[in-house]
Amino acid sequence: MVDSVERLGIDRHFKNEIKSVLDYIYSYWNEKGIGCGRESGVIDLNSTALGFRTLRLHGYPVSSDVLKVFKDPNGQFASSASNHTEGEIRGVLNLFRASLVAFPGEKVMEEAEIFCTTYLKEALKTGSISNDSISREIEYVLEYRWLTNFPRLEARNYIEVFGNDTNQSLETRTKNEKLSELAKLEFNIFHSLQQKELKQISRWWKDSGFSELKFTRHRHVEFYTLASCIATEPKHSAFRLGFAKLCYLGIVLDDIYDTFGTMDELELFTAAIKRWDPSATDCLPQYMKGVYMVFYNCVNEMATEAEKTQGRDTLSYARNTWEAVFDAFLEEAKWISSGYIPTFEEYLENGKVSFGYRAATLQPILTLDVPLPLHILREIDFPSRLNDLASSILRLRGDVCGYKAERSRGEEASSISCYMKDNRGATEEDALNHIDSMIAEKIKELNWEFLKPESNVPIPSKKHAFDILRAFYHLYKYRDGFSIANNETKNLVLRTVLEPLPF
Repeated sequence: MVDSVERLGIDRHFKNEIKSVLDYIYSYWNEKGIGCGRESGVIDLNSTALGFRTLRLHGYPVSSDVLKVFKDPNGQFASSASNHTEGEIRGVLNLFRASLVAFPGEKVMEEAEIFCTTYLKEALKTGSISNDSISREIEYVLEYRWLTNFPRLEARNYIEVFGNDTNQSLETRTKNEKLSELAKLEFNIFHSLQQKELKQISRWWKDSGFSELKFTRHRHVEFYTLASCIATEPKHSAFRLGFAKLCYLGIVLDDIYDTFGTMDELELFTAAIKRWDPSATDCLPQYMKGVYMVFYNCVNEMATEAEKTQGRDTLSYARNTWEAVFDAFLEEAKWISSGYIPTFEEYLENGKVSFGYRAATLQPILTLDVPLPLHILREIDFPSRLNDLASSILRLRGDVCGYKAERSRGEEASSISCYMKDNRGATEEDALNHIDSMIAEKIKELNWEFLKPESNVPIPSKKHAFDILRAFYHLYKYRDGFSIANNETKNLVLRTVLEPLPF
């Protein structure tokens, strides 16, 4: 039930009940797993996989070794979905969902993921699933997995399939109907708020003069969509609007530094940012003046919002963060201008900063009603391991998706070209394989940093920073979604922002 409530997007109403249920489940947890119901003396895959995943996501210290119980004497999971029951297929589905929340060194999780992927695809292909709702669940989980999944997108999908199991008892069906009704109501109430906020963002975009800029990518709607997919509580409006504005500004500034501005203009703009004074625009070209002032006002406004929730002035902290980004932008502009290709290490160190994950995360999370004193903030923000991993993953994934397009524009430096420079004789395929392997390992490390038990930083304090990583990673799911507004991105906007759920 906890899993269903969370997937339906209504868990904020049941936080105390969820904590009580998980404490109860954990009190019965052991290395051999659990059965279905407290009276059951027989362990089963579905209950154990679902329990393991849910407990891990809430920070309980559970070992993945519990999944080894479900291997055969040869150390293998089963290998075919043929003639399997609906219950067994659901068990494998939840084993797959559990396997995606892997920590470093958990071989059994890798084995489970490989097995489940083959099993579930075969089940879909052979038509051995009679329940359409389960088929749609499987298709969704195979498509979005863990890192590119969003709370609101999952809620939309799960509401549409929830409670359609014809084998349910009358009591269970009645409970599920009530939960479904609450979930639809919650979804549509938030949808109404989204329409108001989207109008605010669009008005800001137009009034700021950005519609007149022809050289940049206009992604304010997409960034608002990402924000409202991960911050779904109505009270977090400052997060959603601030995130959308800062990310859009980041795109505009990236385009100025990468393609539009001259080196002299970029050096003037960087110096003006460090002065942090409207009078600094006097020496800037006209197109830069407007961008500077909108950026200046946005960062200041976000600092004001943060002071309301955190009780302290964070402007200088934010300014230092952005100054590092502009220095990294300028360094990359120099590389482009000179045709210089740095070493892989040099490129990645600069690229982690220039991607802008830290800058896009810092001010929005400070507007949340989550206390982030400096000692906690430093475990989320720079120089934390969580920040370093997230920034590395996004820079590397961005290069994998966009290096060919960037190279066609004269931007030679990427993690791919730098790896090939460092490793004479290495092909593009070698570089891509190496980088994909790096990303996979860093994702497991990131899972650990986010979910590790008995951490000094509670999971709720880290959640939105982690979800911002997921939001950006989602844009790279199919291609460079920052540059190309593809059909998948348009569908995300439709299903999570523009279209309400029918009752």
